[in-house]
Amino acid sequence: MIFLSDRVILHSDINSCYATIEHLHHPELVGKPLAVGGDPEARHGIVLTADYLAKKKGVKTGMALWQAKQVCPEITFVPPNMDLYLRFSRMAHEIYSEYTDLQEPYGIDECWLDVTDSKIIKGDGLTIAKEISNRMKKELGVTVSIGVSFNKIFAKLGSDYKKPDAITTMYKEEFKTKAWKLPVSDLLYVGRSTNSKMQKYGIHTIGDLARTDIDWITGIFGKMGAILWSFANGYDESPVKKENTSAPIKSIGNGTTTPRDLETDEDVKIVLYNLAESVAARLRKNGFKCRVVEISIRDNKLISFSRQKKLQNATNITGEIAQSAYALFKENYLWNNPIRSLGVRGADLVNDNYWEQLDIFSSAEYRDKLLKADRAVDDIRRRFGYFSIQRGLMYKDKKLSHLDCESMHTVHPHTFFG
Repeated sequence: MIFLSDRVILHSDINSCYATIEHLHHPELVGKPLAVGGDPEARHGIVLTADYLAKKKGVKTGMALWQAKQVCPEITFVPPNMDLYLRFSRMAHEIYSEYTDLQEPYGIDECWLDVTDSKIIKGDGLTIAKEISNRMKKELGVTVSIGVSFNKIFAKLGSDYKKPDAITTMYKEEFKTKAWKLPVSDLLYVGRSTNSKMQKYGIHTIGDLARTDIDWITGIFGKMGAILWSFANGYDESPVKKENTSAPIKSIGNGTTTPRDLETDEDVKIVLYNLAESVAARLRKNGFKCRVVEISIRDNKLISFSRQKKLQNATNITGEIAQSAYALFKENYLWNNPIRSLGVRGADLVNDNYWEQLDIFSSAEYRDKLLKADRAVDDIRRRFGYFSIQRGLMYKDKKLSHLDCESMHTVHPHTFFG
C-alpha cells in the first residue's frame, strides 16, 4: 500500500521559458540580454520574463519596459507569442507523459508530476528527474530546474532552490536542513504583504514559521496562516491531478473598446460574435475547450461588471460560445446606458480530448459538424487572412465587424488552489 509519505513528486520548471523559446527562434539574439513583454514599439507594458543575462543586469519580471531599459540599456524586447509557448508546453507534457499520467500544470512552463508508480520501471525520483532534464535539452532545446520531494509544496520549493538547469531533492529526511533555512518568502503563497507581516512578528525563515504555534499563527493570519504552517511542516497532502483533466492555463479571453458606442442588441451581437470567434479559434489552435463562458461589459459612464455561465458541455465551437455569451448579455443588461467595451472569456479550460457524457438531447454528430466547419474557417483564414471569410451577421456593420481581435487575447495561469 502506498501512503502519502511514500509519494515521489517532481516539479519541473522550464528556465526563463518565454525568453528561452524566443532565443531558439531568434538565434541572432543569443548572447544578448532579452526580455519578453509589453509592446516594444509603443514602449509600454511590463516584462513577462527575462533571460539570465538580463536578470544579472537587474531586469525583473513585472518591471516596466522603460525601467528595464534603464538598468540594461542593451536589452532587446520581443512581444509575447503565447501560441508558440503553448506549443512548447504541449511538447513538454508529451515527454512527461512517458513517466506518468498524473501531471498537473502550474502555468505554461511549470508542472507537477507524481511518478510514484513509475519507480519500479524508471528508477527513483532523482533518476527520473535527470532523464527528463536530459530529454528536455536534447529534444526541445530548453533547460529545466526540477524539484524532487514527497509533496507538491517542497517539490516546487526544490525547483526554485537552484536555477538554471538544476535538480534539487527535498526528501522527508532532509527538508528541514534544506528548506527551513530559506526565507519565508520562498514558500508558495507567502506574498509581499504576508511576508511583511510575518517579518514584524519575527518570522524570517520557513523554519521560523514551522516552529510557530499553529493556534497563534491562525489567530494572526486566519485560515491561510494554518495552511502556510502546514506547508512549512511538510503536511501538504494535495494530490497531483490526472493528465488531461486540466489545461496549462485557466482561461483565454478577448476584449475590445468599440469604435463607437453600442446602442442596440444587434450592435452587441456583432461584437460578441467577433470576440467569440477569436476566442474559440485560439482554443482550437491550442487544443483546449472551455467549460465556462464569461462576458464583461463597460458602459459609456465607465460602469463595468462581468457575468459567467457554466456550460453543459466543454466546447471550443464558435457558435456555442457566442450563443452563451449573447444569452448572458440578454439576461443581465438593462440598457441604462450605451456600451463602450465588451469582453468574452472561455474559462475552466480542459484539453480537447477531455471525455464527458452528453445528455440525450445533445447530438454528437451535429456538434462534430459544427467543429469541422469551424476548423475549415480556421484553415481558410490561416491561408488567406482573417477577413477572407465572414459570417453574414458581420456585413450589417462593417465598422464593428472589422475589429482587430486577433492581437488582443489574454490568458490566465493556474494557482495552487485552482
